[in-house]
Amino acid sequence: MAQSCIHIYCGDGKGKTTAAMGLALRAAGSGRKVLVAQFLKDGSSSELKILRELPGVKVLTCPRQFGFYWNMTEEQKAEAECSYEELFEKAAGAAVEEDIFLLVMDELIAAYNHGLLDRERVLAFLREKPEGLEVVLTGRDPDPELVKLADYVSEIQKKKHPFDKGIPAREGIEL
Repeated sequence: MAQSCIHIYCGDGKGKTTAAMGLALRAAGSGRKVLVAQFLKDGSSSELKILRELPGVKVLTCPRQFGFYWNMTEEQKAEAECSYEELFEKAAGAAVEEDIFLLVMDELIAAYNHGLLDRERVLAFLREKPEGLEVVLTGRDPDPELVKLADYVSEIQKKKHPFDKGIPAREGIEL
């Protein structure tokens, strides 16, 4: 079996999640088992709807939403940390127990950067991941420790975005 890798899709541009979900679709299309865990999002984005219907694809989201980190109270941050730690443990455990080929952890980098995940636990999982497990992390500004562990680091840079002109996220494009 070929060596499995860790991928990071980062940057300030649109397309980090899109790239990760495209890889999930490719892996599922090749008959591989895929697990998508989504942090800091409400789990309602359109790509998750179709991924949930595909054979061999499992989607995990946080049952409770906390909004943007900078708007959270200290109590909400503590609750979010517990919820995201639980989501991470569930995803990491399932990836190992269910012999998953591709584990996508969307927005894990943001949760990691905000201290909503145990950094040492995340790093240990990435260092000790099963030999055949491909892992994708998305988010802005990955910590140097994550970059060091990664095999692929793709930065998506924003040149222009409709949001800059006041156009909100659109279903089927950003949602």
